Formats: sequence, structure tokens, C-alpha cells
Amino acid sequence: MSVQTAGTRWYNSVWRWHFYAGLMCIPFVLWLALTGAAYLWRPQVEAWLDQRFDHLATAAPAQSPDAQVTAAERAVPGSTLRSYGLPAAPGQAVRIIVERDGVASRVYLDPATLRVLHVVPEAARPFAVLSRLHGELLAGAIGSYIVEIAACWAVTMLLTGVYLWWPRGRRGLGGVLYPRLGRGKRVFWRDLHATAGIWVSVFALGLILTGLPWAKGWGSYLVEIRTLTGTNAGPVDWTIGGKSPVAAEAPDPHAGHAGMTMGMAMGMAAARAPAAIAAGDLTRVVATARPLGIAAPVMIAPPKTPGAPWSVRSDAADRPLRSEAEIDGATGRLIGRSGFAERHWIDRLIGYGIAVHEGALFGLANQIAGTIVALLLALLAGSGAVLWWRRRPVGLLGAPLRLTRPRFGAVLVAAIVVLGVYMPMFGGTLLLVLAVERLVLRNLRGPRRWLGLARG
Repeated sequence: MSVQTAGTRWYNSVWRWHFYAGLMCIPFVLWLALTGAAYLWRPQVEAWLDQRFDHLATAAPAQSPDAQVTAAERAVPGSTLRSYGLPAAPGQAVRIIVERDGVASRVYLDPATLRVLHVVPEAARPFAVLSRLHGELLAGAIGSYIVEIAACWAVTMLLTGVYLWWPRGRRGLGGVLYPRLGRGKRVFWRDLHATAGIWVSVFALGLILTGLPWAKGWGSYLVEIRTLTGTNAGPVDWTIGGKSPVAAEAPDPHAGHAGMTMGMAMGMAAARAPAAIAAGDLTRVVATARPLGIAAPVMIAPPKTPGAPWSVRSDAADRPLRSEAEIDGATGRLIGRSGFAERHWIDRLIGYGIAVHEGALFGLANQIAGTIVALLLALLAGSGAVLWWRRRPVGLLGAPLRLTRPRFGAVLVAAIVVLGVYMPMFGGTLLLVLAVERLVLRNLRGPRRWLGLARG
């Protein structure tokens, strides 16, 4: 076999995998790119939506936080305090989150007059809906798995695309770094797809990989790996599959045995319910929390068990700015405080990645860069769809012709194994695809021909 023939077969094999991965990912990449680009501008849009609550004309002094919580609980009968949002500036409405029957609602309240300005379920807020559209397709855990599978195969699409783009004896930068004009529609769309892909690949890979901690499969996988390796130091501050990971919570020193009894399990479940709040506790906690300089927005949560401290935490989008504190409600004494720098290095690394993913780490520049990457991803997916549609034969899917299989070298096998271990949803679905091809489609000539699996 000549070197040229072997190289052609290898190129053809990579092209086929790029084709299949791209065809599966195109609708999801378009969806994730557009919804992700919109989510990047959350601070500005939410500030615009809430502007009527941030410039109140009340001149009277604010009433006590305890009185404010009482008014918020009356606005949602039967509810209890979940968290109190510390106003960041004078004239700003206080945000109080209350919960009834497991449903959280945000109450906007005039802190001086205790007038209820607005009540909205947390899950119905625009960017809460957009977040679920982006990460779960509004389908819960199933949607999270689907998005994760698409994201993992998008990584394959990008890596194989870089291999296909790599210049091989071509002179000039036309078709490599910029599209060639005046050479017909076919060359234009090919160049647009290739050059958009190379400009966006590194940043797109970064966006995809920093989004994996939210995914149901990969996020849970990370929690299990960290539990096995003893690197889980306290609860994580991001959701996994749309929910806070119970498995990642800080271990209870009184319930750390695998053979935990049913009574102990029930006790732990009961401990998660909010404890009764004594009069004046929240007011004392707020007075202690204000001078701490915790990055806004600051959320204050009541204790989970009687006598336990109140939790004060920053929900800043720029996660490296976040810190937490514990305050005794009975005395207002600061019990402890920790910052981002004190977290495990894995949590810090993920925190930086999430901040970049959400466009918060570098402010406006991060938002603009993220939007450009998202739009280039959409252009990459759209131009790939046009290329496929223009080239597809009548009656066939349009996959590249299948040549004799090249020999799979050790480097290729190792790369696939590494990707499969790092992204289990990729490894699992790859094995499933190979099993279907070998066991189900093996003797189905019609489907094999339509899919391009018959040897050309």
C-alpha cells in the first residue's frame, strides 16, 4: 500500500466521522450557540427588567429585615423564608425568596413601606427559563443528557475539523485563514465553513468543556471521581442537571458511615428543613454582614437546624469574587468566613471556567468575546448544513464514500480512549453506534447504502 493511498484512506475515515458528528450536532450547536449568546447578556437585561424596583422614591428609613420577611411571607401565604437578598444600594427594593410546598418565589418589597411590588416564581424568571432551555431543553435530566451527548460529539466534530483543515502543501492563506471569493459558491461555502471553524475551534472547545460541570452525566461523574479520590472539600456552588448535587455536600461528621441507619437518614432529611427563626435574628445577622464587604448580590439563608448559624454567601456572577460567612443569629457574632482562594483547586478551576462561560470573568470584554464565539459556532454549523445540502446525492444521506478501513494506530486508539474516559457520554454513545453498525445494520443493505456504510 502506498503512503499516498494510506493517507487518503485515513483522511476519508476522519472526514466520515466529522460528517456524522457534525450532522448530529448541527441543530444542537445552533440552539446552544443562540441561547448561550443571549444568556451572556443577563446582567444588562435583568438590570433593565428590574429598573423599576431599583430606584424607589421612598424617603423613609427602611424597616427591620425581620419585618420585611414577615411582609414577604404574607404575600405568599403559607410560605417560609428561604433567603434574604441584602440590598446593594439605597432606594433598591429588597429581594426576599420564600418557599411554599417546594416552590420558591421571589418577592420584591419596598423596605420602607413594606409594600409588595412584585411576586414571581423563581423558575418563571426569564433567565431561569433561558438557562433551562440552554442546558436542559426544558426536559429536565433527560434534556441535560441529550445536550451533554451533543456537546461531547461537538468536541469530536471540532477536533476532526481541525485535522481536515490542516494545510497540506497549499500555497497562500486563502481557504486556510479566510474564504476565497470569486471562485464559485461551492468553494465559498467550503472556505467559509473551514475558516470559521479554525478561528473558533480553540475558544469553542473552551466553551464546551467549561459547560460540562452543569451536565447531569459529567457533573455527577465528577462528583463520584472526587468522592473516590477524596478531593471533595465541601459543597459545590453550581447546579448539576438543574439541581444542587446532594452527593457533593460537605460530609456530615455524625453520618459518615456507609451503614447509616434509616433513623439517621430521616434525621438528615429533616435537618434540611428550615428551622424556626427567632425574632431579631435576621436583623442581627444583617447588621454583621453589611460591613463584611461580600460581593453583591448577597444572599442570607436561615439555619437548617435549631441553634445552627445563618449562612451568608455571595452570588456574584464572577465566581472568583465569591465568599461565604457564618453568623450566629442570637448574638450577631461572626463565626467564620471563607473565600474563593480557600477552596479546593478543582473548585477554583471550575469556578474560573464557569465565570468565563457565563461572560463574567472579564466583564464586557468577556461578554463580547463569548458572543462572537457563539455566533461563529452558529455560522460553522449553518455553513456545514449548507455544504451537506448542496452536495448530498439524491436518495442518500450524503456521507463521504467509504474506502478500505485504514489501520488504527496506537496514537488514535489512545486519543479515543482518553476522550471516552474524560467524556463518558461520548465513550458510551460511540460504543453504542459501533454496536448498532456491526450488529443491527450489518445485513440491512438498504439502510447501509443510505447511511453511506456500504464500501465504495
